[in-house]
Amino acid sequence: MSETVTVRAAISIRDRRRFQRLPWAIYSGDPSWVPPILSQERGLLGWADWRGRRHPFCDNAEIITFLAERRGATVGRVAVLVNNIHNQKYNEKVGFFGFFECIDDPAIATALFDAGQAWLRSHGMTVCRGPVNPSLNYTCGLLIDGFTTPPVFLMTYNPPYYAALIEACGFTKSQDLYAYEMDVALLAKLVDRYKPAVISALEGRGLTVRPFDPSRFDEEIKTYLELYNSSLDGTWGFTPLQQGEVRQIAAELKHIIAPEFAAFAMVNGQTIGAVLALLDYNQIIRTINGRLFPFGALKLIRGHKRIDVARGMAVTMSPGYQQSGLGIVLLDRLVEAAKPWGLKCWEFSWVLESNKSSRGTLERLGTKRSKTYRIYDRVL
Repeated sequence: MSETVTVRAAISIRDRRRFQRLPWAIYSGDPSWVPPILSQERGLLGWADWRGRRHPFCDNAEIITFLAERRGATVGRVAVLVNNIHNQKYNEKVGFFGFFECIDDPAIATALFDAGQAWLRSHGMTVCRGPVNPSLNYTCGLLIDGFTTPPVFLMTYNPPYYAALIEACGFTKSQDLYAYEMDVALLAKLVDRYKPAVISALEGRGLTVRPFDPSRFDEEIKTYLELYNSSLDGTWGFTPLQQGEVRQIAAELKHIIAPEFAAFAMVNGQTIGAVLALLDYNQIIRTINGRLFPFGALKLIRGHKRIDVARGMAVTMSPGYQQSGLGIVLLDRLVEAAKPWGLKCWEFSWVLESNKSSRGTLERLGTKRSKTYRIYDRVL
């Protein structure tokens, strides 16, 4: 006879601590796992901080966290949520799940998802989608291929058996996300080859590329994120960042952006494109065990010069310029930025399976698909 699994909402401080600490048991001895920043994760889970403030994502969403126990031990967890911005934009009743962790036992995964989906049904949802932590604008996707190397900054990681657990609970593929990697020297060579033709084609349009100005940090990040919102509108599953989220992300990025890894493209004085890359801070985060204080933040600031991989987050372009080739001109800024840092590799992530234009560009440039992540759906 199977042992009883108990699932309950993680409400008390003790339960929330157990919720957050479960991954340390799941990934014990796994060299590819990178611990989350616990304070940041608490915000994205919808929990108020010591000042009583919640993450601005929660202004338009409702989140509940569930904990699974067996014989007094924590054996699984999941968060489920209703994202009102998504459902208003798409006229849908889609609920989401994320922050899923579980030992390799289908009965526990089933109990967790049964509890989460009952909650979603009670809130009128007809579909459950995930994993998103807590939306596509943050970390998302279940790793299904590419387990031999650690994830780069702000990308997910999980044991290989998670896919079988989730699929056994009735979830099916909705969309895949890809990560591509490229040697720094190869990108430099390709940019040198194609950049003159792009500049020639755009001659006479008043094209300029300007660097990120750290003295105007907040305005620069706001400009980038507004361009991000406009350029991705119409992309599968995309919901625009709200103003509170823009301010929150700007504050979080303030101490980790290397300004030389960001630039803006302008045509006749109007900002129409941007590029942003982030150093792979996971190379340092894995050494601070999830805690920024008292010394973790200092390690991040002091250790960034030793990082040898960067993640190309996005080359964003206003809709009228997305096929202009301007991305090559912006990538040239990353090539120049990489030289004094001694970077070895770029990862471009993530790219939707359905985004054939971006995928085609990366694949023609000679990138290697290094990881695949999956978003699942289940009809409730």
